[in-house]
Amino acid sequence: MLINGKCHCGNIAFTLQWDPDPTEIPARACDCTFCQKHGGVWTSNPGGVLRVVVRDPTQRRPYQFGTRTADFHICTRCGVVPVVTSYIDGHLYAVVSVNAFDGVDPSLLRRSPMHFDGEGTGDRLARRKRNWISDVEFS
Repeated sequence: MLINGKCHCGNIAFTLQWDPDPTEIPARACDCTFCQKHGGVWTSNPGGVLRVVVRDPTQRRPYQFGTRTADFHICTRCGVVPVVTSYIDGHLYAVVSVNAFDGVDPSLLRRSPMHFDGEGTGDRLARRKRNWISDVEFS
């Protein structure tokens, strides 16, 4: 399944190749304060292939907080965060916002709350290496 997504204005767009076609897509609603305020609901497929296109790089700003181990890619034109990335051991990993999807049947989304309180930085990075998309390219 090829999933297309983008911020509201289309400046930050992505395609996510999800094979095999999912019968459901996990949609993790993070309970951190940033995600609560932005409605962050994230998904990833560790075997997926993610391609991100930033049309105007001057209108994209990375935002870090907490452990400063992830970049939330914010479109400064429309304010949407469609992609989050993390460099781990020299490799780029990512998750995408299900709220940025275009044309995906909402019945495929399986929303669940996620709590990361008390998770140490080492555990957090190990979880991302296991669960986040590992084939990521920005252009």
